[in-house]
Amino acid sequence: VDAGLLATVDHLGEDTTTAEQASATTDAYLTLLTRLHNEGLTDACEVSVKLTALGLALRDGHAVAAANARRICTAAHAVGTTVTIDMEDHTATDATLAIVDELRETYPETGTVLQAYLHRTPADCARYAVAGMRIRLCKGAYDEPASVARRSKADVDAAYLACLRTLIKGEGYPMVASHDPRMIEAALAYADVADRAPGSFELQMLYGIRVDEQARLAALGHRMRVYVPYGVDWYGYFTRRLAERPANLLFFARALVGR
Repeated sequence: VDAGLLATVDHLGEDTTTAEQASATTDAYLTLLTRLHNEGLTDACEVSVKLTALGLALRDGHAVAAANARRICTAAHAVGTTVTIDMEDHTATDATLAIVDELRETYPETGTVLQAYLHRTPADCARYAVAGMRIRLCKGAYDEPASVARRSKADVDAAYLACLRTLIKGEGYPMVASHDPRMIEAALAYADVADRAPGSFELQMLYGIRVDEQARLAALGHRMRVYVPYGVDWYGYFTRRLAERPANLLFFARALVGR
């Protein structure tokens, strides 16, 4: 925040198998939101939440996850910040969007994530490119089958650009989550063509990835948000990302040794 960056903070813990674990994760977010408020950071920091961490995969998971997510949204609203509901593999997409729709009835500032490589995403982007809707657009990190997702890099890039155009032409608040210089340049160019005000969209990158570029974009006056994961389940988070998509290993290695 002192460097002029924004943040979204994610409490790690996806392997939730009991209602007690889901409640503990929810409580961790409530503590986090209190700390952010006490430190005067809620103007610049929001939270990102995975519904499986809140119990989505449990029996009666929809009701459990929705109730826990509502507690987090209530706490975030009370301290003046927002919640973005993260997206997971394609089997959770419908349930995630259904809960997001429910939450937005009370907390319309609640955002979510769409993954460009899914065949369904262009239609989802058109549906959510509406006033007040915060959508983080990413390429997608899960190893999905060809029946539901584009597999080649060229096809994924083209899908990302098409979805980006839809969101930027729309009336919502696009959150451009990419480390790809071409996607970032395209987003800025589309925003210029659409005559979007600087504060009407933002760029997002992971903590520790292309740090110099994050600073450069922020210095140019763009809203630059950093995705900051924390918690004791970092090893599980890291290894699941590699297992889901082995190509991520090359991504992490490049980030580790590159500038």
